[in-house]
Amino acid sequence: MKKSYNVEAAFNGMRLDRWIRNKIGNLPQGLIEKSLRNGKIKINKKKISSSFKISTNDTIDVFNINFKENLKKNNKKFEPSKDVIKSNEDLIIDNNDDFIVLNKASGISVQGGTKSKKNLVDIFTKSKIFENTKPFSVHRLDKETSGVFIMAKKRETAQLLTSLFRLRKIHKTYLAICHGELNKNSGVWDHDLIRYEKNRKVTENAKTFFKVLDKNSICSLVEMKPITGRKHQLRKQLSSIGHPIYGDKKYNLKKNDKVINKNLMLHSYQIKFMINGKKFTYKALLPDYFNKLLNIKRLKF
Repeated sequence: MKKSYNVEAAFNGMRLDRWIRNKIGNLPQGLIEKSLRNGKIKINKKKISSSFKISTNDTIDVFNINFKENLKKNNKKFEPSKDVIKSNEDLIIDNNDDFIVLNKASGISVQGGTKSKKNLVDIFTKSKIFENTKPFSVHRLDKETSGVFIMAKKRETAQLLTSLFRLRKIHKTYLAICHGELNKNSGVWDHDLIRYEKNRKVTENAKTFFKVLDKNSICSLVEMKPITGRKHQLRKQLSSIGHPIYGDKKYNLKKNDKVINKNLMLHSYQIKFMINGKKFTYKALLPDYFNKLLNIKRLKF
């Protein structure tokens, strides 16, 4: 038995395994990997890896897989309390007919996964703001990163915003507090970043405009505008030049650092884009813990 799916524009650029969890259910990664290896899941009649980025109108074929038992075990969605819903609604910067913009808190994922149950999609699915529709995630923001985040209310809006992100017509500005004093005050970071897909080494070029807003011998406050959109791009680039972000438990090379921050000091500060000739600009206030560290380190913003 074969079931075929046509990839909708709203999912363009998404990893295949994430698409599977969105469209089929919250399946174990092991089952997804095994099904792909055995050719039980194919894209455009070809065997592919779980990290493959799907494109609009790709055809995904699923052959002779009974997901029912696994779905019963793994497809338990996060059920947010009224307080959790209200606390996230309070973070909304703008709410219009097409999308919402919120100042996402650190420590919450955009979508649910095997490691993270609490997520914005499930929270806002239960919100009255999306009473007659559902939230569409149109871009990424790491779980530990705070700041400006957009969720579409309509599939058409999601497709449009996803396209704008892909074409780099949505401009994002990040702020970070990093270890040490940067030598250059502005410029472009151009790095070949390495990641691994199982045992396969993948090299991706990453570019970011940067500007040092303030610094001392201990640390620096940096403004960053990514040109490319690689996973953990800003965190990896700062770490690679010897200036990891405070609170980064994954890419902080300073193992003996005595200042332990529960929060990652990376904030999505501003987002700018244009739709039908209308300009949109949104800024997200810095979290209290970010301002507190600025004061402790005597940095000015």
